[in-house]
Amino acid sequence: MKLPLQFRLLLPAIAWGLLYHPAMFAETVPSGGTMLVYFGTYTGAKSKGIYVSRFDPATGWLTSPELAAETPSPSFLAIHPGKHFLYAAGEATNLGGKPIGAVSAFKLDAKTGQLTLVNQESSGGAGPCHLAVDRTGKCLLVANYGSGSIAALPIRADGSLAEPSAVIQHHGSSINPQRQAGPHAHFITPDPDNRFTLTCDLGLDQVLVYRLDPGKGSLVANAPPFAAVKPGSGPRHLAFHPSGRFVFLINEMGSTLTVFAYDANRGVLKASQTISTLPEGFAGNSTCAEVQVHPSGKFVYGSNRGQDSIAVFGFDAASGKLTSLEHQPTQGKTPRHFALDPGGKWLFVENQDSDNIVVFQVDSKTGRLRPAGQTVSVGSPVCAVFVPLNQR
Repeated sequence: MKLPLQFRLLLPAIAWGLLYHPAMFAETVPSGGTMLVYFGTYTGAKSKGIYVSRFDPATGWLTSPELAAETPSPSFLAIHPGKHFLYAAGEATNLGGKPIGAVSAFKLDAKTGQLTLVNQESSGGAGPCHLAVDRTGKCLLVANYGSGSIAALPIRADGSLAEPSAVIQHHGSSINPQRQAGPHAHFITPDPDNRFTLTCDLGLDQVLVYRLDPGKGSLVANAPPFAAVKPGSGPRHLAFHPSGRFVFLINEMGSTLTVFAYDANRGVLKASQTISTLPEGFAGNSTCAEVQVHPSGKFVYGSNRGQDSIAVFGFDAASGKLTSLEHQPTQGKTPRHFALDPGGKWLFVENQDSDNIVVFQVDSKTGRLRPAGQTVSVGSPVCAVFVPLNQR
């Protein structure tokens, strides 16, 4: 007889606690501090969809991932503010037999970790690669890489998605004919005040800004409508400083980080610094992927694919400048994504091409990373999101 998922998730942690740290056994069972971690993947021979682990932030222990929902290539995930629903961008999906991008809504069961499909809707374009829920939980924002468009989808009370209420098609190109012949929306997020939406377009070398009305599910171009970066940079993802006064943009093609001062009242970005994410003297091929800011606001992290490291920077809010601190090897290939836990004590790296997730401990004083001695396996991991169980 197959054990229920919640018991299978706990078995590795229980065994580890009994064999090595008996005093920590009580911390491996669900408690106020326990979290679920969901992993998005590219599906194939080693992956069938979205996976889930239990995580203990007190010890850094992560259970072996288990399949939570079978679904095609759920490359990026987002959690509803109420923690009852999870949303996934399906890069390789057809909707109603038509080759159009789809986003999926799942009901989240914190007791078992299982996800139950609620519904699917069109992403408003092709190749959805990133999504985010607005801070009121009223609409889902989607970036479509293939078509270079963005969309907003209303979220109903039962967590289901309505058809897109706003679709905006980007236009233009930049200097790289292979990567930038047209628009490629790669990331989208509401700002901390939920008044504006920012989206990175790799094909245009722009961060575009829209006024957001989550109740109506509307997006309207801001004035000015975008901030430009150096041609050929390929902006990919961005992250806000906890103060809301700064934005950190990672540029995929240029392997750089750009710091912007952010005017939250007007939704305006002003660049102040661009710094390389690569070690001095590195001459190989590498592209950036993810950027995140430590909850303290003192450290910024970016991933290098090819060089296969996490670049660690110190940040001085007084000057608005980054300083390179270290380049920590990811112990795997192609770190397409990484995630800091909500407390900022642990960092998980999802190495896409080595099928592993590696846990690092964050030094709260220096920001530097130290391997925590734990690696788990899952096929082509490309995203991780945390669900604190004590918030349900």
